[in-house]
Amino acid sequence: MESRVLSRSAAISGLPHLSKPPRDCSNVSFVSVRSIGAVGEGGNVIWGRQLRPALLLESSQVTASPATSLLVGKREILRPCLAASSPAEGNDSAGEKIASVGFFDKYPALLTGFFFFMWYFLNVIFNIINKKIYNYFPYPYFVSVIHLFVGVVYCLVSWGVGLPKRAPIDSKLLKLLIPVAVCHALGHVTSNVSFAAVAVSFTHTIKALEPFFNAAASQFILGQQIPFTLWLSLAPVVIGVSMASLTELSFNWTGFISAMISNVSFTYRSIYSKKAMTDMDSTNVYAYISIIALFVCIPPAIILEGPQLIKHGFSDAITKVGMTKFISDLFWVGMFYHLYNQLATNTLERVAPLTHAVGNVLKRVFVIGFSIIIFGNKITTQTGIGTCIAIAGVAIYSFIKARMEEEKRQMKAA
Repeated sequence: MESRVLSRSAAISGLPHLSKPPRDCSNVSFVSVRSIGAVGEGGNVIWGRQLRPALLLESSQVTASPATSLLVGKREILRPCLAASSPAEGNDSAGEKIASVGFFDKYPALLTGFFFFMWYFLNVIFNIINKKIYNYFPYPYFVSVIHLFVGVVYCLVSWGVGLPKRAPIDSKLLKLLIPVAVCHALGHVTSNVSFAAVAVSFTHTIKALEPFFNAAASQFILGQQIPFTLWLSLAPVVIGVSMASLTELSFNWTGFISAMISNVSFTYRSIYSKKAMTDMDSTNVYAYISIIALFVCIPPAIILEGPQLIKHGFSDAITKVGMTKFISDLFWVGMFYHLYNQLATNTLERVAPLTHAVGNVLKRVFVIGFSIIIFGNKITTQTGIGTCIAIAGVAIYSFIKARMEEEKRQMKAA
């Protein structure tokens, strides 16, 4: 048997057409293929495809014998590229760099925490500067215009440098955003009227009723059935706000009614926002809303406060604090207003609705607490207890509402 195999192999090797010399490969060179970043567990993306860790080596021209060079070239293609797997050992001639994972990509919770911290910090600073301005310049309509004006300038400069790139807007989207911007403008102005009239802590206590108005609008305007448990969770909010209002030392009807109108306005803003859902990123959407809202706020500011500002408003403020401080306060309060609203939107994109709802409740606690400390507002025991009950009710409502939304998404995904 063995002799037959040997004789056959000898006969085959003697065939003339199989004993041709190989083609000259002395001038053959292998094109080096560079990898595009690390993917997965050591694989590389080449022209949009992921390869296994057995990578292609960069090769210089093969200078060995023709037959040997072809075999070496084939082995070179299949041999794992150990040098390229470590930047420290790297292939200097290739000059390849493996994409390293960023610090915040490795620890996303830290970035989310940073967003929450900046959201709270900017919100507290805004409320403090805003109230200090009203103590010597009680013109909330004009200050509301300044808030939006500084934000619009910031957006225009950001678009000018391409951070972010401006998204185009058509007439259809503009028609959808106008109602949102009008409600945003009305809610913003009435909030500032309340801030100017009463203590910051009291305004935020009244604004804790916003979930109640949202639920009422969903039930009676949108026709959405609100579960009884959700209505029940709003009872502490109503009771707490009522308790706080009855004994609030800074109470006046202008501040109370303005805060309530603000709640209604922001409720309708939420309704129109759902109808104006778009693929545009939140930064550009908020920029367009700010621009439209600015044009909405200018006429009432001119009509209601223009004559007083020209007569003695500006001169009194400059006399009290000086031109430089007056202008710098207006600039920074507008900047903080825009940035904290933008960060609130960006934070919502990074976390689940439940996390954002809890964060929003804690933000209100922070603002109320810091405003009491900074301005030394005296509150009665009943006002303090009512505020705590209202905040607790908002927390319960937010938790139940976020859980309901999460269950709906899971049902749709299933």
